[in-house]
Amino acid sequence: MNNILKDIKLMRKKKNAPVDLYGAYTFFNKNIDPKIARYHVLIAVIISSQSKDETTNKIMSKLVNYGLTIDNIKKTKEEDLYKMIRESGIAKKKANYIKKTTEILSTKFNNDIPNNFEDLIKLSGVGPKIAILAMNVAWNKNYGISVDTHVHRVSNRIGLVKTKTPNKTRIKLEELIPKKHWKSINPLLVGFGQQICTPRNPKCEICKIKKKCEFYNDW
Repeated sequence: MNNILKDIKLMRKKKNAPVDLYGAYTFFNKNIDPKIARYHVLIAVIISSQSKDETTNKIMSKLVNYGLTIDNIKKTKEEDLYKMIRESGIAKKKANYIKKTTEILSTKFNNDIPNNFEDLIKLSGVGPKIAILAMNVAWNKNYGISVDTHVHRVSNRIGLVKTKTPNKTRIKLEELIPKKHWKSINPLLVGFGQQICTPRNPKCEICKIKKKCEFYNDW
């Protein structure tokens, strides 16, 4: 396990994958009000579901220029919000999620996002993956391993786990990996899945872990 992760870190040392350039960690702006910065992260990870990082970044730039604050989005019609995010997957649902969540943040959390997983996961459109990312990025807490399709696929393909669902992958990875590393696992494996261990035609010829990889050895 440790050697595999070390080799993946070596392959990811340039940190130039889409997740590094446009992922959730890039949306926390230290130069603005922390409440607004945390809200940006939450909205970004909601939009990122079923969307490429480049698309999420494009949409977020549009929203920030428009005025991505709780007060402003509360006043924005859901239809107009949809038009701004329609390049994202399931955009109509996301527009509804964002409107509902924004209202809750305004009325129940003093125009901030919750600082705990239990309240985050109750928000509209927020599942375990999003809640954990929000804890890790917005609140800078090493809460858990956020597992998306890349992390789930890569973890199973290379033999780190044998699981059927992303949530089971998360549970198993958190059992295997020391807590101090949890926060770094998502961008590490997502970038690896974007650049080398791609969904189709993985670049096994340049992969440093191919001799340890069950997919390569069974190929």
